[in-house]
Amino acid sequence: MMLFYQRGNGRKKLEIFKNISLKYLHLILLILLISCSEKTDKEIEGMVWIPGGSFYQGALDNDTLALLHEKPRHLVHIDGFYMDISPVTNKKFRDFIKETGYITTAERDVNWEDLKKQLPPGTDKPHDSILKAGSLIFTKTKNPITNFRDFSQWWKWKIGANWKKPRGDNDIAAKDNYPVVHISYEDALAYCKWADKRLPTEAEWEYAARANRGDAIYYWGNSHDSLRYKANTWEGQFPFENSKIDGYENLAPVKSFPANDFGLYGMAGNVWEWTSDWYNVNYYKELLEDTAACHNPKGAEYGFNPNNIYAQEKVIKGGSFLCNIEYCISYRISAKMSSTPDTSLEHLGFRTVAAKNMIN
Repeated sequence: MMLFYQRGNGRKKLEIFKNISLKYLHLILLILLISCSEKTDKEIEGMVWIPGGSFYQGALDNDTLALLHEKPRHLVHIDGFYMDISPVTNKKFRDFIKETGYITTAERDVNWEDLKKQLPPGTDKPHDSILKAGSLIFTKTKNPITNFRDFSQWWKWKIGANWKKPRGDNDIAAKDNYPVVHISYEDALAYCKWADKRLPTEAEWEYAARANRGDAIYYWGNSHDSLRYKANTWEGQFPFENSKIDGYENLAPVKSFPANDFGLYGMAGNVWEWTSDWYNVNYYKELLEDTAACHNPKGAEYGFNPNNIYAQEKVIKGGSFLCNIEYCISYRISAKMSSTPDTSLEHLGFRTVAAKNMIN
């Protein structure tokens, strides 16, 4: 049954049409109710509204590059939320620092008592000169390598490296629109508190990156040949030689490459991004056994990485300018890595999200 008003002779006449059954009216009202609950007319500067929906989280069956911790695929429902259109930039982070006086993890001397909890018992304490404030920076090797498990070949501890001096001996004066890096999980949370936002869950991040492309390995589709036009990654022989076919050897400014179908920039390559989830290799299997937890999943209760049993780690997503077909290949939507909350790196940043009830 459908009702509408028709004007005639200055009077409203109520016309009742019975050509639509009551059950269809209920269906129409339900659709309208769901639609209204997901739409938002409020525009937030620098953010994109991500409409809620369902998707399969995890690696596609035809993704031959997928790792075990990206499986099994599982159905997840995500409520709508706002997300930063790009990673947080140097300019935005500087505004936060100026207003709060916050000192990042990389700007503080290393606390050995905290660090040794993440290491095998009996690990010798480094000399105090090594435990000075600093961060990890990337350094190209002098020759090609074959052992990609030895990260120390290209990662170096650099005293003085931090968000203001990403290489330890340079500054960011002319790089306001570059993503801020050398940001620990703790640093990202401090920024979120100041901005009245939060970090995305792993599921939210992956849902936003996929942007309703249910059968896509990459945010643009399934063609690896398009990589150089879609993301800032390592083109060439990692970590020895970068051909810079994509135009960059190190970081690129935000919005240097196309946005995905939700209008989000930088969802592949350039910088890794923190999520709020603990990294646990068993979590996806647990979700298959608890379907209720698949509605806005918040991640595992604790971290578990069999390759680093002494540390609790958080999930990071998106890949970086160091990702390469021979090495990490993490510009794929389902790809992920992990890092301890106190870690800062030259290719690690973040972006924020907000639920509607968090927006004033």
